[in-house]
Amino acid sequence: QLVESGGGVVQAGGSLRLSCKASGRSFSNYGMAWFRQAPGKDREIVIGIRRSDAVRHYADSVRGRFYYSRDNALNTMYLQMNNLKPEDTATYYCAVTQSWDLPTSEVDYTRWGQGTQVIVSS
Repeated sequence: QLVESGGGVVQAGGSLRLSCKASGRSFSNYGMAWFRQAPGKDREIVIGIRRSDAVRHYADSVRGRFYYSRDNALNTMYLQMNNLKPEDTATYYCAVTQSWDLPTSEVDYTRWGQGTQVIVSS
């Protein structure tokens, strides 16, 4: 089970840190990702982390502003979001995959959190 938290309303230029806590198996057994879905739009990957070597994929729109980290002891991963923009407004989801590659499509992820909403006001 994956449980996200940390969403909220923030002004443009502000920061938020999202958390995703896993119960059960360790994150180290999976590839991981943060996705987001804005109203009326498809779900898109924000950051993907490859299972084998933790290589990361960043969406162009967040590169240099969003960062991934993980606390193995807490079995929790984080999404630090800086310099937020109104276009970052979306529901954010964490997800895991058993793939050894670094898939960027949501169809390759088998477990999902419930999502946490982020609203960035201008």
